[in-house]
Amino acid sequence: MGAETRSYDEGDGVLRIHFTGADLGRTKLAPGPLPAWETVLSLHRLQRGDGGLPYARWRREARAALPRAFVALASLVPPQGYFPDFLTPAAPAARLEEAVDLVLSSPRAALRRDLTALAQDRRPSRWAAALGQGDTAALKGLGAAMTAYHAAAVAPHWEAVRDQVGRGHARLARALLSEGTEGMLGLLPPSMRWRRPVLEVDYPVSRDLRLDGRGLLLVPSFFCLGTGVTLLHHDATPVLVHPVEHRPPDPPVGRDGHPRSLGALLGHTRAAVLEALVDTSSTGELARRVGVLPSSVSQHTAVLRDAGLVRSVRHGQSVRHSLTPLGSALLRRGRGPGAPPW
Repeated sequence: MGAETRSYDEGDGVLRIHFTGADLGRTKLAPGPLPAWETVLSLHRLQRGDGGLPYARWRREARAALPRAFVALASLVPPQGYFPDFLTPAAPAARLEEAVDLVLSSPRAALRRDLTALAQDRRPSRWAAALGQGDTAALKGLGAAMTAYHAAAVAPHWEAVRDQVGRGHARLARALLSEGTEGMLGLLPPSMRWRRPVLEVDYPVSRDLRLDGRGLLLVPSFFCLGTGVTLLHHDATPVLVHPVEHRPPDPPVGRDGHPRSLGALLGHTRAAVLEALVDTSSTGELARRVGVLPSSVSQHTAVLRDAGLVRSVRHGQSVRHSLTPLGSALLRRGRGPGAPPW
């Protein structure tokens, strides 16, 4: 099946990206989230229901607005695993319309190659088979499906997506300007480790990507979860999409205009950590649920532990956290009867 060359968005192997001096000079940071990538990766989040609180409100609203086009796109983007490279063009198109034009102008050989790879895991529909042959009607249907799904599930939340991505993106951009490419690579999420001249990325399988002077395009993403995503084929500049740290959603506001509930008492992120302790969880599990870095979770659980709200027990190399009776009581009181989280 050639699993070592598949595109996934989380896993247990290591992707080793090999840089030369020329690659360091040609590595770039995308200007922000790219619509094509956010559209495709949001399909993973929607179908899998993972990611916890940072995606909860988005998922409810997106499911309520799903167009019929969702079915067509979902046939190309399964809940996990490979999806066709041509859906996310290597060129960093800042508008969906530009990305769709690039998708529809994909060479027939690329369409056939990518859909053949997809067929290794699932039987293609008639529409997908026609798409692989470059059928004009099928291509127009793909463009319409991408546009309709993006308009319903992604565009209404685009301002929030840009806001969440913007903070981490600005941090990387400052490092690039002040410390160069290596300084920026050293600030990527913990699932990515810069060990000159190799960037190691947690991945489903072990694989080596040699840039060979082409450089690398780094793309920050709201809907990327856990670790990086890359393409199966790198016909142009190789691309690495990486997750960003999420800020928990704003707390509800009472009639007096003041924040209501635990967020006002504990602080926004700390309340999110407490809420996420629905069962005994490791630091990493809490980080994924809340959408922050494990180091941030460790800091907040330490404060909650000192306050008697959380109990932490070490098991081997991991630490397991759970609510104390006081923490459970505070959580119930903070929610109130029928109140939403926070």
